Amino acid sequence: MGKEILALPLLLQLEKEQLLQDTLLEEDVVHLQVVFQFASATRRLKLLHEVYIKTKIYSGENSLSRLEKFKNENIWIICDGFLVRSGIVKGILKFIDSSNNVSIFDKVIPDPPLTVIGSGVAIIKKINPSVVIAYGGGSAIDTAKGILYFAREQNMIDKVNFIAIPTTSGTGSEVTNATIITDTETKIKHAIFDDSLLPDEAILDSNLTLSVPADITANTGIDVLTHALEAYVSNKANSYSDALAEKAVELVIESLVKCYNNGKDIEARSKMHEASNLAGIAFNISGLGINHSLAHQLGGRFKIPHGLANGLLLTNVIDYNSQDVSTLKKYAKLLYKTGMVDKIKGDEFAVKVLKEYINSIMKIMKMPMSLKELNIGKDEFHKVKSLMAQNALKDGCTKSNPRKVNTLELEDLIGKIYQ
Repeated sequence: MGKEILALPLLLQLEKEQLLQDTLLEEDVVHLQVVFQFASATRRLKLLHEVYIKTKIYSGENSLSRLEKFKNENIWIICDGFLVRSGIVKGILKFIDSSNNVSIFDKVIPDPPLTVIGSGVAIIKKINPSVVIAYGGGSAIDTAKGILYFAREQNMIDKVNFIAIPTTSGTGSEVTNATIITDTETKIKHAIFDDSLLPDEAILDSNLTLSVPADITANTGIDVLTHALEAYVSNKANSYSDALAEKAVELVIESLVKCYNNGKDIEARSKMHEASNLAGIAFNISGLGINHSLAHQLGGRFKIPHGLANGLLLTNVIDYNSQDVSTLKKYAKLLYKTGMVDKIKGDEFAVKVLKEYINSIMKIMKMPMSLKELNIGKDEFHKVKSLMAQNALKDGCTKSNPRKVNTLELEDLIGKIYQ
């Protein structure tokens, strides 16, 4: 797959904080500086449709038993500290045979920063794992992807079996070639796209999601819906991504509010886990759009949970995209396909129903409906609004939006969600 250099100054912050110098040889640090500074990768735009599904998916209540097959391996688990302190990580350790050597990296935090990625890169060279397991939400999987990506760029590791085990139903990162890394100094989220980031295996056990709190269920569920909607109207959408997105939306309609109201509803949880996975495959094929481009800026700047940021923007982005008639018709087609609206009602009515549905479920799930509700200062917001719009225009998701956009339009869109 082709790579496109984004010229991200990824090592500058790491170098300043002296995170790698303590653990790597001097020549490694110099080499890493070049890679981090210019590393990248976004998919090339192609006229042909390219569908690449690498990840083998194990789904169901007994899917974790897949881990029992590993013998005499060097296994590295990447997760957050809470999973270790609470003992939840034992839920997968019990499936790992004692013949394996197991190490745990528990430094994962939300919106993975460059510092955490850098420390992981330093450690992976020492451990040299044959199996890497990312266990947790999207941040755990993105952290593992970031570490593996840069370690491969430096030839620090050979063939690694990369397994993703999501514990939330939201990002779909277990089946995508993307990772999002945050530069905490500039407060910008950087997206890296490369097929080497695709996990070799994904294990989907909805039992792992039963303890997810209601607010996180809401945020991650809206993220799933946004993935499906953006994949469906993307300028790179095709029959494969459409079919996956349609099914994902159908499952969200059936199960998201049920999961919110009763987190122990295993049937609803299973459907949301599948919806997240399907939507992930859909947007890995067709890409996303400006909803995510703007959400990345909101998350990086104000630490707004990613799914919530998407939800705040969603109806306004639908309005913007629907000014293109073909895109309006595509949104409407989705409503017809999922049975939300009778086709006789017309396309504009269908899109109106879609927006009302989004607003309704967000209110049912007690999600904030504006930035003002999040106690973000008006002056602070307007001071950075233009910069966020400029960065969103450069975001890798923008190029697959169905309608072309400029900085002023993005600034207008992000301004509408303040109150």
